[in-house]
Amino acid sequence: MKIRDTFRRSVIVLVAVLWVTVQSQAQDTPLISGGIGFLTATKGGNTSYFPTAQPLIAFPLGSNLLVEGRAALLEDFSPEGNGQADYSHFHYVALSYLQLDYIATAHATVVGGEFLTPFGTYNERLTPIWISNFEDAPLILSLGNGTGSSVGGMVRGSALSNSRYSIDYAAYYSAASSNQNFSSHNGWGGRASVYLPAKRLEVGTSYTRATEDKHVNDFGLHVWWEPSNSPFKLRSEFAHGAHAQGYWLESDYRLSRFGGDTTLLGRLEPVFRWQQTFRSSPSSQDGLPSANTQRADFGMDYHLPHELRINTSYSRQLSSSGNSNIWETGIIYRFLTPTWRGK
Repeated sequence: MKIRDTFRRSVIVLVAVLWVTVQSQAQDTPLISGGIGFLTATKGGNTSYFPTAQPLIAFPLGSNLLVEGRAALLEDFSPEGNGQADYSHFHYVALSYLQLDYIATAHATVVGGEFLTPFGTYNERLTPIWISNFEDAPLILSLGNGTGSSVGGMVRGSALSNSRYSIDYAAYYSAASSNQNFSSHNGWGGRASVYLPAKRLEVGTSYTRATEDKHVNDFGLHVWWEPSNSPFKLRSEFAHGAHAQGYWLESDYRLSRFGGDTTLLGRLEPVFRWQQTFRSSPSSQDGLPSANTQRADFGMDYHLPHELRINTSYSRQLSSSGNSNIWETGIIYRFLTPTWRGK
């Protein structure tokens, strides 16, 4: 209740400040977007249910300022595991990020507040439920990202761009915060990537240094390839931490070649992800499995009209600590609406 009350007060204050500001300055219409879904996960014969919502707001304040944020609301109904038909229940409400962007130049945007940590690609690009192909994140997500967000400042943008290539960057500093809604660890880091438009190929590297308690360095690499004139996509990441490392590789191919993406078959999208983690020394802090792990995820997503999608997947996880089968399903609706009519 304390977390929920604090979250509610923060949202009320934010909305009040934005309303006063927009009446005096903003000409652009704020947008409310996000996704709602009903997810299930079956492991070891036990099925859990997760109604969830991820609302997002983008609130322009003139031509150079933008307030943006995303929240996560989750209800968890899981079996007790005592052989009975009883289910435990808890709810989770939190801000994923809440930041103020200042577009300083064509090559630099200054960000302040709580923002998604720019390490790798999954955390910033694929965590929204209306984008990700699978319900659960890769096993290595916590490497370099920690809790997923940082509280402090960041500078990001395009350092150089032309018809042959573009170079993007992000550099940040995070302060230590124990606030329930804005928690983060002390550290700094960044990401740099090169994109080749002709090949539709992106290659990048990430680095983060945690300076709270023990000093720890994490680094990562990522490769994305989305060939032109093809629905095929290939995404991959590698991350190395102090006690473990690993990688994931994901591909998908929407069958839009068969009559278009609005046909019965063209709405179907097979997806596959392969991932491995390697434990170099014991640790209970990095969020990775305690033993070397291999996992194959097979998915089948179906895109219905009006931004409605059905996700299904089967995963086989192999490890010396035990093998498991995981079945997941979800129905997800993506929404987008202006808050009021623009001028």
